[in-house]
Amino acid sequence: MDCTQLEQDAVKFAKAAVTYDQHAKYNDAVFYYKEAAQALIYAGMAGSKLEGIQDKVNEYLDRVQALHNAVQKMDPLKSRQQVDLERAHFLVTQAFEEDEKGNDDEAIELYTQAVELCIKTSNETSDPALQNKLKQLARQALDRAGTPGTKPGSSSSSGPSRQFFPLGPDFSLHDRSQPQPVRPVQSSEPQGQRYTSEEIEVLRSTSTINNIAYVPFMSVDLKERFAFPVPFSDKTGKLALSPKQKAIFSRWVRPDEISNNPTMIMSVSSFSIKQTVVSDCSFVASLAISAAYERRYNKKLITSIIYPQNRRGEPEYNPCGKYMVKLHINGVPRKVIIDDFLPVDCNGELLCSYSSNRNELWVSLIEKAYMKVMGGYDFPGSNSNIDLHALTGWIPERIAMHSDNQSFSKDDTFRMLFQRFHRGDVLITTATGVMTEEEGEKWGLVPTHAYAVLDIREYKVNQRSVEGHQRWRMWKL
Repeated sequence: MDCTQLEQDAVKFAKAAVTYDQHAKYNDAVFYYKEAAQALIYAGMAGSKLEGIQDKVNEYLDRVQALHNAVQKMDPLKSRQQVDLERAHFLVTQAFEEDEKGNDDEAIELYTQAVELCIKTSNETSDPALQNKLKQLARQALDRAGTPGTKPGSSSSSGPSRQFFPLGPDFSLHDRSQPQPVRPVQSSEPQGQRYTSEEIEVLRSTSTINNIAYVPFMSVDLKERFAFPVPFSDKTGKLALSPKQKAIFSRWVRPDEISNNPTMIMSVSSFSIKQTVVSDCSFVASLAISAAYERRYNKKLITSIIYPQNRRGEPEYNPCGKYMVKLHINGVPRKVIIDDFLPVDCNGELLCSYSSNRNELWVSLIEKAYMKVMGGYDFPGSNSNIDLHALTGWIPERIAMHSDNQSFSKDDTFRMLFQRFHRGDVLITTATGVMTEEEGEKWGLVPTHAYAVLDIREYKVNQRSVEGHQRWRMWKL
């Protein structure tokens, strides 16, 4: 990375943030303050000699938090009718996409549901402006529904599609004696291939986890339906809570009940991730380092696994409350379906991990998907070997750094990690073992805790130093 360019970016972003801040455009200001902070962080990692970089980063992030708190107090939550309008709009948007693909039946069903929701909501509100928006949206949906399939070339002419045994919603895990229908999927792989009987058996035996089937993620799952006139609720029910959550739990809420502007992602940032009472520090560290890698190298480790997505392939907020997260579980990518119910205490504070950008949902929803696979928020803990593989599919390697490992060389290990980290070849977390209170205070570390390694530097203590002093800069979660 070019530290000079990053410094210039930070100045540009900071100026934009201040301008938006002064004009009371606080959401835009928050975005650019975070961009400025990130640019300074990476400038420092690239060797910037600017003084007071960390102080300026802290200043920007403090302003982000202050603006979030102010906005939450200033802006009232949306009424149920306003939320219904958003849901109707999402139905129409999804209908447009089905329409353009030539899926007339699906499109007409979605248009119809949108119109019915608009009419119902219009009858329930006395707000003339809201009624007008609902009528306009209904009229738009009716006009489009009258001429479905108008996009040229909507019919498929790509020839025969690859055939698969069913591994999606129709993937039967129980009655294997009955013939199963095939599941057509468009694929660039050779046509006519099928899973072998041995592969099917392995997939069957590894797909049921905690009494729920998590089927392998396939191309057809990109057609998953996310739009509903009534908010989606997971048929498997609410996740089990941990004892710490139960002690202060108040209720389950949807994002629009605690946020005035729910958003999936404003900015992928490791610094916005906040852990609460769920004992999943290794997963949170894994999520943080994956977010940092995406930000640094523009490789979509996080934003590629959350659905629904818009036409640019970006995850989007779904007012209908259904999400799909792709996680690597038991050897293959699998689809995990969740709703957007989240646990809060009596003050409305989330009892799960969340983003410091309080309107952002990606942290809470990815954690919820992983916790669902693991059996609920009552999670005994894990390690980043498992968690990072689940998030990214990258093959983990564990290095034991304790004194009992006779083969461990601190110099060789540091040099290897230093080189691979700065080439962008690795994601690194580190975990502490059991230590005394004095040891924890001495090193500034928490016993039996996981950390995301955001940077690796080598510092020379003095000119005479032969080996120098090696230090990992870690983010404490």
